[in-house]
Amino acid sequence: MKKQQTGFTLIELAIVLVIIGLLLGGVLKGQELINSAKVKNMAADFRNVPVYIYGYQDKFKALPGDDANAVAHVGSVASGDGDGKIEGAWNTTTVGDEAAKFWEHIRLAGLAPGSTVITGATSTSGFYPTNADGGRIGVTSQIPITALPGAYFMCSGGILGKYAKQLDLTIDDGTPNGGSLRATTETAFPTAGAAAATVWVDSDSYTVCMGF
Repeated sequence: MKKQQTGFTLIELAIVLVIIGLLLGGVLKGQELINSAKVKNMAADFRNVPVYIYGYQDKFKALPGDDANAVAHVGSVASGDGDGKIEGAWNTTTVGDEAAKFWEHIRLAGLAPGSTVITGATSTSGFYPTNADGGRIGVTSQIPITALPGAYFMCSGGILGKYAKQLDLTIDDGTPNGGSLRATTETAFPTAGAAAATVWVDSDSYTVCMGF
């Protein structure tokens, strides 16, 4: 009696390996697209903030957050002091800071989406904007990273190094300590004068700031 053959043939094994390879390739490509979309979203945050500022200035001849007539201009809960600076830390949760009022003013002016209810706003209330990685976004006139040039600064926190590096390449020069976009390692959210990182580490978390 002839013994029946068991197991897979070489052709069958080859087909299985090809299918596995296609599946892995699809997964990797899908992850690459997700990562790319995340970085594009973060880049849009940095490009939008100057538009908000200049749009508000063009309409009201004042700086959002600092606008001394914001109550009359946009119906804000409180105006700024009108000294030409957005005072307060970029990641403030103190509603009296101009860095917090900034978001209220531009939203009430119809320049940006988001909650306009600043009263009682906290880090978890949904008032303060976040990036695609869930980190805080903020604006200030305080220099957040040493030697970063500019009059106003936007910062985006909690960004993994692999995204921060791609973000810098998209907007600036690709280095964490040069150009108009700089980064600092995020051991804690920096508020002012943090030292810029010198190299990117993919697994580290960074706060990335831009001056303009």
